[in-house]
Amino acid sequence: MSRDEVRLSPTSLRGLAHPLRVRMLDVLREDGPATATLLAQRLSQSTGATSYHLRQLAQYGFVVEEPKRGPGRERWWRAAHKGTILDREVGRDALADIETYMRAVASLYADRVDRWVNELGNIPEEWEGKSTLSDWRFRLTVAEATELYEAVHELLGRYRRDDPDVPAPDGAETYVVQAQLMPFFQQRAGTDQPAGDGNGPVGDGDGSVGGDDDE
Repeated sequence: MSRDEVRLSPTSLRGLAHPLRVRMLDVLREDGPATATLLAQRLSQSTGATSYHLRQLAQYGFVVEEPKRGPGRERWWRAAHKGTILDREVGRDALADIETYMRAVASLYADRVDRWVNELGNIPEEWEGKSTLSDWRFRLTVAEATELYEAVHELLGRYRRDDPDVPAPDGAETYVVQAQLMPFFQQRAGTDQPAGDGNGPVGDGDGSVGGDDDE
C-alpha cells in the first residue's frame, strides 16, 4: 500500500459506508478540490446534505480542508488520499457496513460504464477497438483464483497512473480499468452452507472505488 492510499478499519469504514459519501469522495479524487456548493451541483444534492457529509468525511480523515481559494467564505475540500483499500481483516466484524460500502461502489462503477456507453459516438477513430465490455466465466480452485488475482494486479501495476504529478506523453488520455473478480459458491450436497469459508466478503478494492476506487 502506498502513502497515497488509505486502508479501511472497521471504524473508518463506518464513516465512508454511505452512497453519497462514496460519490463525493470519488468526485474530489477525480476532479480535484471543491466546495459543498459545487459538489451539490455536480451530484444533484442540496448544499445542506453535501456540507453534512463533508464534515463526516473530514471527521474520519477522508477529506481535508484546502487553503482558501478566491473571494468568499466557502470552505474548499480535497481528498486526503488517492485510493482506498478494503481487505479481509475488516470483514469479520463489519459485514453490514461492507455491504453498504460495496453496493455504493458497485453503483458508482455502473454509472461510469453508463457514461462511457453514452460517449461511444464521440470516441476518436484512433481509439476505436481499444475498449471492451466483456466477461469471462471460469471454474477455479482457490490457488488458481489467487494466481489470477495477483496476475491482474501485477499487469495493471506496469502502467502509468492517471495522476497530475505523474508526467505523461503527448496523446495520453484517461483510460479506466474496472475489475470485478467475483466467486459464486454452489451449495454443497447435504448442507445449508455455501462452498467457501462462510466468512463474508474479502479482497481489496474500492474501490473507486474509487478512485481510484480502486475506490
